[in-house]
Amino acid sequence: MIFKRIFCVLAVSQCLMTVAYAQKVTLKETETGIDFVIDNQPVLTYQTAVADVPEGIKKDFAKSGFIHPLKSPSGQVLTRIQPKDHYHHYGIWGPWTRATISGREVDFWNLGDQKGRVDFSHVLSKKEAGGAAELNVRQNHLDLKAPEAERIAIAEDLRIKVKPADKGRYMVDYTTTIETTIPGGILLDDYRYGGGIGFRATEKWGSDNSTVLTSEGDARKTADSTNAKWILVLGETDDVSGESGILFLSHNTNKSHPEPLRVWPENNYDGIGNVFVEFTPIRHDSWEILPNQRYTLKYRMIVFDGKMTAEEAEGYWKAFVK
Repeated sequence: MIFKRIFCVLAVSQCLMTVAYAQKVTLKETETGIDFVIDNQPVLTYQTAVADVPEGIKKDFAKSGFIHPLKSPSGQVLTRIQPKDHYHHYGIWGPWTRATISGREVDFWNLGDQKGRVDFSHVLSKKEAGGAAELNVRQNHLDLKAPEAERIAIAEDLRIKVKPADKGRYMVDYTTTIETTIPGGILLDDYRYGGGIGFRATEKWGSDNSTVLTSEGDARKTADSTNAKWILVLGETDDVSGESGILFLSHNTNKSHPEPLRVWPENNYDGIGNVFVEFTPIRHDSWEILPNQRYTLKYRMIVFDGKMTAEEAEGYWKAFVK
């Protein structure tokens, strides 16, 4: 009898896991971007069209080539674009901030400076197979003030892959590969912002209703400028559990892994709508990009509703790098 009960419990558990993994991710093109869809609900949009800015704001801040919205499994929007404090913030994205090109400083991050920018160029490929969906795109890092003429400084191939995970969660692989053809190469200067993967959270999250935890045990007060394998960002939402979040994982083959972090202080903007985190591989050490060589950074996001433990986060990281 005990054996039969154990067998039944295991069978039910296996059935639930099968149902969780039976979800299928599909792609849908719209006028503004490409949606990743689970159970007829878009969970992630890659923006191919230029997102216009509010009236009265410099048109230089309008751009394409970023992830927004990214939603939790229950449909809670977790990203934000064009906040009034930083109109150049775009959901999930990763421009380089300070680059030295032929002795000049080029900034692909601060769009208002008009030195550089990163935009969507074209779709390289789309795939739907095995319950997962994958999008490969080219993004151009433009040197706007090059002496001869505006030119492509860095060509970036960005791969976004979405598939279901356990416990009703889903995962996003974010793999960026960069290359330059400029003679002499490019030096990506060490700076607290730039490259990697950045996340500007929903305006609903602030110091009082969100938390940060890193693989090294640092919370928001101490996480900035530390190195980590993963960072877990959790905040209050309208999900029935009351909260949702994203776990960001850095692959152990990435430059400077465990990777340096930029985490905004709790007192930024009076603690309101002030959640920003980024894996920043050049925070403490410049990176020389030689011509005609390809360089890759790999990240994974686990998107969820409810809570996630540090033990679960560590397990996801181990599965990512094995």
